[in-house]
Amino acid sequence: MKAGSGLAPAFSARLLSRIEDAGLNASAPPQQRWLDGWLVRFSPGKAKRARCINALAPGRLPLDEKLALAARVLAEAGLPMLVRITPFSEPGRLDALLEARRWPRIDDTRVMALAALDGVEPEALPAGLVWQPMALQAFAQAVGQLRGSPLAQSQAHAERLALSPVPFRALAIRGQADGALWACGQFAREADLVGLYDIFTAEFARGQGLARRLCVRLLLDARSEGARCAYLQVEGHNQAARSVYRRLGFADGYAYHYRTANRP
Repeated sequence: MKAGSGLAPAFSARLLSRIEDAGLNASAPPQQRWLDGWLVRFSPGKAKRARCINALAPGRLPLDEKLALAARVLAEAGLPMLVRITPFSEPGRLDALLEARRWPRIDDTRVMALAALDGVEPEALPAGLVWQPMALQAFAQAVGQLRGSPLAQSQAHAERLALSPVPFRALAIRGQADGALWACGQFAREADLVGLYDIFTAEFARGQGLARRLCVRLLLDARSEGARCAYLQVEGHNQAARSVYRRLGFADGYAYHYRTANRP
Protein backbone atom coordinates (compact mmCIF):
# COMPACT_ATOMS: atom_id res chain seq x y z
CA MET A 1 0.00 0.00 0.00
CA LYS A 2 1.13 3.56 -0.60
CA ALA A 3 2.26 5.14 2.64
CA GLY A 4 -0.50 7.26 4.13
CA SER A 5 -3.00 6.59 1.34
CA GLY A 6 -4.11 3.00 1.86
CA LEU A 7 -3.81 2.39 -1.90
CA ALA A 8 -1.62 -0.35 -3.39
CA PRO A 9 1.26 0.96 -5.53
CA ALA A 10 0.62 -1.82 -8.07
CA PHE A 11 -2.52 0.00 -9.26
CA SER A 12 -3.11 3.61 -10.22
CA ALA A 13 -5.11 5.77 -7.83
CA ARG A 14 -7.39 6.54 -10.77
CA LEU A 15 -8.23 2.86 -11.32
CA LEU A 16 -8.85 2.22 -7.62
CA SER A 17 -11.08 5.29 -7.40
CA ARG A 18 -13.11 3.99 -10.35
CA ILE A 19 -13.36 0.60 -8.66
CA GLU A 20 -14.69 2.22 -5.49
CA ASP A 21 -17.33 4.06 -7.51
CA ALA A 22 -18.25 0.88 -9.40
CA GLY A 23 -18.60 -1.03 -6.14
CA LEU A 24 -20.91 1.63 -4.75
CA ASN A 25 -23.03 1.54 -7.90
CA ALA A 26 -23.24 -2.26 -7.90
CA SER A 27 -24.35 -2.37 -4.25
CA ALA A 28 -26.91 0.45 -4.48
CA PRO A 29 -30.23 -0.40 -2.77
CA PRO A 30 -33.46 1.51 -3.34
CA GLN A 31 -33.31 2.52 0.33
CA GLN A 32 -30.70 5.27 0.38
CA ARG A 33 -30.52 8.97 1.14
CA TRP A 34 -27.99 11.74 0.49
CA LEU A 35 -27.07 13.57 3.69
CA ASP A 36 -24.61 16.48 3.55
CA GLY A 37 -22.01 14.62 1.49
CA TRP A 38 -22.73 11.20 2.96
CA LEU A 39 -24.65 8.39 1.28
CA VAL A 40 -26.79 6.74 3.96
CA ARG A 41 -28.07 3.31 2.94
CA PHE A 42 -30.69 1.40 4.89
CA SER A 43 -31.55 -1.83 3.09
CA PRO A 44 -32.69 -4.69 5.38
CA GLY A 45 -30.40 -7.11 3.51
CA LYS A 46 -27.27 -8.94 4.67
CA ALA A 47 -24.66 -6.88 2.80
CA LYS A 48 -23.29 -4.16 5.07
CA ARG A 49 -22.42 -2.07 2.00
CA ALA A 50 -26.16 -1.60 1.50
CA ARG A 51 -26.97 -0.66 5.11
CA CYS A 52 -24.32 1.78 6.23
CA ILE A 53 -23.00 5.32 5.90
CA ASN A 54 -20.64 5.92 2.98
CA ALA A 55 -18.77 9.15 3.73
CA LEU A 56 -18.11 10.48 0.22
CA ALA A 57 -17.70 14.25 0.63
CA PRO A 58 -16.77 16.62 3.48
CA GLY A 59 -20.11 18.42 3.63
CA ARG A 60 -20.85 21.47 5.76
CA LEU A 61 -22.37 20.20 9.01
CA PRO A 62 -20.37 19.45 12.19
CA LEU A 63 -19.52 15.76 12.53
CA ASP A 64 -21.64 15.12 15.62
CA GLU A 65 -24.71 16.71 14.05
CA LYS A 66 -24.27 14.71 10.86
CA LEU A 67 -23.78 11.45 12.77
CA ALA A 68 -26.94 12.14 14.75
CA LEU A 69 -28.97 12.74 11.59
CA ALA A 70 -27.62 9.58 9.96
CA ALA A 71 -28.22 7.55 13.12
CA ARG A 72 -31.86 8.60 13.05
CA VAL A 73 -32.28 7.34 9.49
CA LEU A 74 -30.76 3.96 10.35
CA ALA A 75 -32.67 3.66 13.63
CA GLU A 76 -35.98 4.32 11.88
CA ALA A 77 -35.12 1.42 9.56
CA GLY A 78 -34.30 -0.80 12.54
CA LEU A 79 -30.61 -0.99 11.64
CA PRO A 80 -27.41 -0.52 13.66
CA MET A 81 -25.16 2.51 13.19
CA LEU A 82 -22.41 1.56 10.73
CA VAL A 83 -19.88 3.83 9.00
CA ARG A 84 -17.85 2.37 6.15
CA ILE A 85 -14.24 3.59 6.21
CA THR A 86 -12.18 3.53 3.00
CA PRO A 87 -9.10 5.42 1.76
CA PHE A 88 -11.61 7.71 0.01
CA SER A 89 -13.72 8.57 3.08
CA GLU A 90 -14.37 12.21 3.95
CA PRO A 91 -13.26 13.85 6.11
CA GLY A 92 -9.88 12.13 5.85
CA ARG A 93 -9.61 11.88 9.67
CA LEU A 94 -13.01 10.23 10.02
CA ASP A 95 -11.61 6.89 11.16
CA ALA A 96 -9.46 8.52 13.83
CA LEU A 97 -12.38 10.69 14.98
CA LEU A 98 -14.63 7.67 15.42
CA GLU A 99 -11.87 5.71 17.13
CA ALA A 100 -11.52 8.60 19.60
CA ARG A 101 -15.23 8.16 20.31
CA ARG A 102 -14.46 4.50 21.07
CA TRP A 103 -16.47 3.15 18.16
CA PRO A 104 -15.28 -0.44 17.58
CA ARG A 105 -13.67 -1.36 14.27
CA ILE A 106 -15.16 -4.43 12.58
CA ASP A 107 -15.05 -6.45 9.34
CA ASP A 108 -11.70 -5.90 7.67
CA THR A 109 -12.39 -6.26 3.93
CA ARG A 110 -10.00 -6.26 0.98
CA VAL A 111 -10.77 -4.94 -2.46
CA MET A 112 -8.70 -6.98 -4.89
CA ALA A 113 -8.11 -6.02 -8.50
CA LEU A 114 -6.96 -7.57 -11.74
CA ALA A 115 -5.63 -4.88 -14.07
CA ALA A 116 -5.98 -6.89 -17.31
CA LEU A 117 -8.15 -9.84 -18.35
CA ASP A 118 -6.00 -10.77 -21.34
CA GLY A 119 -4.41 -13.76 -19.61
CA VAL A 120 -7.64 -15.42 -18.45
CA GLU A 121 -8.08 -18.79 -20.16
CA PRO A 122 -11.15 -21.09 -20.20
CA GLU A 123 -11.29 -24.04 -17.81
CA ALA A 124 -13.55 -27.05 -18.38
CA LEU A 125 -15.90 -28.32 -15.70
CA PRO A 126 -15.42 -31.79 -14.21
CA ALA A 127 -17.51 -34.54 -15.79
CA GLY A 128 -21.11 -34.56 -14.64
CA LEU A 129 -21.37 -30.80 -14.06
CA VAL A 130 -22.89 -28.15 -16.32
CA TRP A 131 -23.20 -24.38 -16.51
CA GLN A 132 -26.62 -22.79 -16.07
CA PRO A 133 -27.56 -19.08 -16.29
CA MET A 134 -29.74 -17.95 -13.38
CA ALA A 135 -32.45 -15.32 -13.09
CA LEU A 136 -31.52 -12.75 -10.44
CA GLN A 137 -34.41 -13.53 -8.10
CA ALA A 138 -33.63 -17.24 -8.24
CA PHE A 139 -29.95 -16.46 -7.67
CA ALA A 140 -30.67 -14.36 -4.56
CA GLN A 141 -32.85 -17.14 -3.18
CA ALA A 142 -30.27 -19.83 -3.94
CA VAL A 143 -27.27 -18.01 -2.48
CA GLY A 144 -29.36 -17.07 0.55
CA GLN A 145 -30.16 -20.74 1.14
CA LEU A 146 -26.51 -21.71 0.76
CA ARG A 147 -25.54 -19.08 3.33
CA GLY A 148 -28.41 -19.84 5.66
CA SER A 149 -29.70 -16.26 5.39
CA PRO A 150 -33.14 -15.31 6.75
CA LEU A 151 -35.89 -14.93 4.14
CA ALA A 152 -36.05 -11.15 4.64
CA GLN A 153 -32.37 -10.79 3.75
CA SER A 154 -32.76 -12.91 0.61
CA GLN A 155 -35.75 -10.83 -0.44
CA ALA A 156 -33.80 -7.60 0.11
CA HIS A 157 -30.93 -9.04 -1.95
CA ALA A 158 -33.32 -9.88 -4.79
CA GLU A 159 -34.83 -6.40 -4.64
CA ARG A 160 -31.42 -4.75 -4.77
CA LEU A 161 -30.35 -6.85 -7.79
CA ALA A 162 -33.59 -6.20 -9.65
CA LEU A 163 -33.34 -2.42 -9.17
CA SER A 164 -29.55 -2.09 -9.53
CA PRO A 165 -28.35 0.76 -11.75
CA VAL A 166 -25.68 -1.66 -12.99
CA PRO A 167 -26.95 -4.91 -14.56
CA PHE A 168 -25.94 -8.21 -12.99
CA ARG A 169 -25.55 -11.61 -14.64
CA ALA A 170 -25.66 -14.77 -12.53
CA LEU A 171 -24.35 -18.25 -13.29
CA ALA A 172 -24.57 -21.63 -11.57
CA ILE A 173 -22.66 -24.89 -11.69
CA ARG A 174 -25.14 -27.76 -11.33
CA GLY A 175 -25.11 -31.52 -11.34
CA GLN A 176 -26.11 -32.69 -14.81
CA ALA A 177 -28.09 -35.66 -13.55
CA ASP A 178 -29.97 -34.21 -10.58
CA GLY A 179 -29.72 -30.42 -11.04
CA ALA A 180 -28.12 -29.98 -7.61
CA LEU A 181 -26.51 -26.56 -7.07
CA TRP A 182 -22.75 -26.96 -6.60
CA ALA A 183 -21.62 -23.33 -6.92
CA CYS A 184 -22.91 -19.97 -8.08
CA GLY A 185 -21.77 -16.40 -8.59
CA GLN A 186 -22.48 -13.25 -10.54
CA PHE A 187 -20.85 -10.22 -12.09
CA ALA A 188 -21.75 -6.58 -12.57
CA ARG A 189 -20.11 -4.80 -15.49
CA GLU A 190 -19.77 -1.04 -15.71
CA ALA A 191 -18.03 0.09 -18.93
CA ASP A 192 -14.66 -1.75 -18.93
CA LEU A 193 -14.79 -2.69 -15.23
CA VAL A 194 -16.30 -5.94 -14.00
CA GLY A 195 -16.96 -6.82 -10.38
CA LEU A 196 -17.35 -10.41 -9.17
CA TYR A 197 -19.98 -10.86 -6.47
CA ASP A 198 -21.45 -13.60 -4.28
CA ILE A 199 -19.05 -16.35 -5.33
CA PHE A 200 -20.22 -19.32 -3.28
CA THR A 201 -19.58 -23.07 -3.35
CA ALA A 202 -21.86 -25.54 -1.58
CA GLU A 203 -20.16 -27.17 1.39
CA PHE A 204 -20.25 -30.66 -0.13
CA ALA A 205 -18.56 -29.41 -3.33
CA ARG A 206 -15.60 -27.52 -1.85
CA GLY A 207 -11.99 -28.37 -2.57
CA GLN A 208 -12.58 -29.25 -6.23
CA GLY A 209 -11.58 -25.97 -7.86
CA LEU A 210 -15.14 -24.93 -8.69
CA ALA A 211 -14.77 -21.39 -7.34
CA ARG A 212 -11.78 -20.82 -9.62
CA ARG A 213 -13.61 -22.22 -12.65
CA LEU A 214 -16.66 -20.11 -11.85
CA CYS A 215 -14.59 -16.92 -11.56
CA VAL A 216 -12.82 -17.69 -14.84
CA ARG A 217 -16.12 -18.22 -16.66
CA LEU A 218 -17.60 -15.00 -15.27
CA LEU A 219 -14.48 -13.03 -16.24
CA LEU A 220 -14.53 -14.47 -19.76
CA ASP A 221 -18.21 -13.65 -20.19
CA ALA A 222 -17.59 -10.09 -19.00
CA ARG A 223 -14.53 -9.78 -21.26
CA SER A 224 -16.67 -10.74 -24.24
CA GLU A 225 -18.90 -7.78 -23.35
CA GLY A 226 -16.00 -5.31 -23.21
CA ALA A 227 -14.59 -5.64 -19.69
CA ARG A 228 -10.85 -5.11 -19.40
CA CYS A 229 -10.25 -4.85 -15.62
CA ALA A 230 -11.80 -6.73 -12.71
CA TYR A 231 -12.34 -6.27 -9.00
CA LEU A 232 -13.90 -8.11 -6.08
CA GLN A 233 -14.37 -7.70 -2.36
CA VAL A 234 -13.42 -10.38 0.16
CA GLU A 235 -13.11 -10.61 3.93
CA GLY A 236 -9.52 -10.07 5.00
CA HIS A 237 -9.42 -13.27 7.10
CA ASN A 238 -10.83 -15.50 4.33
CA GLN A 239 -7.47 -16.87 3.27
CA ALA A 240 -8.95 -19.75 1.26
CA ALA A 241 -10.86 -17.38 -1.02
CA ARG A 242 -7.99 -14.90 -1.20
CA SER A 243 -5.68 -17.71 -2.29
CA VAL A 244 -8.05 -18.63 -5.13
CA TYR A 245 -8.19 -15.01 -6.27
CA ARG A 246 -4.41 -14.56 -6.09
CA ARG A 247 -3.91 -17.59 -8.34
CA LEU A 248 -6.20 -15.90 -10.85
CA GLY A 249 -3.94 -12.83 -10.78
CA PHE A 250 -5.87 -10.61 -8.36
CA ALA A 251 -3.94 -8.52 -5.85
CA ASP A 252 -4.95 -6.23 -3.00
CA GLY A 253 -5.88 -2.74 -4.17
CA TYR A 254 -7.09 -1.26 -0.89
CA ALA A 255 -8.85 -2.20 2.32
CA TYR A 256 -11.92 -0.96 4.08
CA HIS A 257 -13.65 -1.62 7.38
CA TYR A 258 -16.57 -0.39 9.44
CA ARG A 259 -16.94 1.60 12.63
CA THR A 260 -20.04 0.94 14.69
CA ALA A 261 -21.67 2.79 17.56
CA ASN A 262 -23.14 -0.56 18.59
CA ARG A 263 -20.91 -3.14 20.26
CA PRO A 264 -20.42 -6.10 17.89
